[in-house]
Amino acid sequence: MSDHAVLHVKGRVLAGPQDDQVRDELWVVGGRVTYDRPAGARDIRTVEGWALPGLVDAHCHVGLDAHGPVPEDVSEKQALTDRDAGTLLLRDAGSPSDTRWIDDREDLPKIIRAGRHIARTRRYIRNYAWEIEPEDLVAYVAQEARRGDGWVKLVGDWIDRDLGDLSACWPREAVEAAIAEAHRLGARVTAHCFSEDSLQDLVEAGIDCVEHATGLTEDLIPLFAERGVAIVPTLVNIATFPKLADGGEAKYPRWSAHMRRLHERRYDTVRAAYDAGIPVYVGTDAGGSLPHGLVAAEVAELVTAGIPPLEALSATTWAARQWLGRPGLTEGAPADLVVYDEDPRADVRALAAPRRVVLNGRVVG
Repeated sequence: MSDHAVLHVKGRVLAGPQDDQVRDELWVVGGRVTYDRPAGARDIRTVEGWALPGLVDAHCHVGLDAHGPVPEDVSEKQALTDRDAGTLLLRDAGSPSDTRWIDDREDLPKIIRAGRHIARTRRYIRNYAWEIEPEDLVAYVAQEARRGDGWVKLVGDWIDRDLGDLSACWPREAVEAAIAEAHRLGARVTAHCFSEDSLQDLVEAGIDCVEHATGLTEDLIPLFAERGVAIVPTLVNIATFPKLADGGEAKYPRWSAHMRRLHERRYDTVRAAYDAGIPVYVGTDAGGSLPHGLVAAEVAELVTAGIPPLEALSATTWAARQWLGRPGLTEGAPADLVVYDEDPRADVRALAAPRRVVLNGRVVG
């Protein structure tokens, strides 16, 4: 498709979740969306089907694998895998790699970065994070707030080898000061949290989002809802908990039993959060031990947990883009969209088979 070609998307354009937001067609001119037929257009390519805004993975890691940072060619393959799955907006929830070069590539998804993870010394995966002590937390949060794209990522809890179980990584006063500093610099803060005991301090300290949130309990749900703290459950990652528990059974039996309990109640936890009005968004945790391109599977997991299909779909499209401050299929927006043969509102499994992927107005897949 040439730079001067016009793309005509016709069928059902799902510009929003409501019936009155469904359009019969849109046009792509100069890489941007318009609902006005361009006058005098000659070089027109037509795509038919059910069109959605480019999908969002609100928790992934480009430039990272199970062992740490990866070369640029591997980062490129990760981004291309997401793109080909229709995932065109990524919130990179922590990476030690510099992926700014991706911003210059119009054929790769757009990334919102959270800088590098900030963890307690020897309390996270080796080669992933800045590993520091509480007295340095404010300074490192300020550093990553300046490096990122409006987000900072903390490791809120991890296994304490002396305790033999998950425990909170930071004292209350440290996270209060750090989150206040991030907000002063215009950044939002999120945190990796598996267990229960880190959550109340983080939420009361003003955190904006919690990743995984498997430790969310009945007594904490009202606090999350009252404060408007979002969660990104990453259920495709939580599915790995039993295997992790088996691997740690001999050395850390208490931790293993805890991980199994968190896994067993995962669907109830997510459904209870949704029912209470806590914002829930789609994230896969791809790039650590999981491959990229799993957004469709994560949406299906949210439906399995009891979230209505339209709401699960919104958690990777309309609502997710609004939360991250990026446009959907609005007039003049960059034409990042995915076209399907079937209505994804009727069956979210349709997301696994995009017919066409359009990024910056170009058909790329």
